[in-house]
Amino acid sequence: MRNLPSLTMGTIKTGLIKGTTSTYTTTVTSAGMINGKYVTGLTAQTNVATPTTDATTGVAFPALGVNKATVIVIGQKADSTIQMCQGSIESTQVGVTTTVGDFIRAPQFPSLPDDFLPFGYALVRTAPDAASWIAGTGEWAASGVTTSQFVQCGVLPDRPQVS
Repeated sequence: MRNLPSLTMGTIKTGLIKGTTSTYTTTVTSAGMINGKYVTGLTAQTNVATPTTDATTGVAFPALGVNKATVIVIGQKADSTIQMCQGSIESTQVGVTTTVGDFIRAPQFPSLPDDFLPFGYALVRTAPDAASWIAGTGEWAASGVTTSQFVQCGVLPDRPQVS
């Protein structure tokens, strides 16, 4: 049997969805492990504010300008504190007014902190008429912003799925 001391993995689907405005909702208490140790489960959440600080960088999330795309990863620390990280910001095809353009290159996942258990991720794109969008404060459904449903996962795949 292989020794897996650094395994970080969620063991239950949390029911993660976008809440209203910039919030998130889960329907099930989380469960999993970070570096081989079980986490304290985060109880089901309803329209709870998303973090405004990137767990990877420790600073506020950078703004997403027009015709751009990024990936947002939501998860928790071992003590059940919610965390969020933002991936790379990539240019998209030029959209039309409030309609976003297609991906040119998929945004890349961020490097996650050692104490981060992912619940899922969402892709965000902006159109030519969108105001600057900032994770944690920007509305998921703001005019000119398209946010995918959260892709729920126990571990992140090798890259975000853009279709």
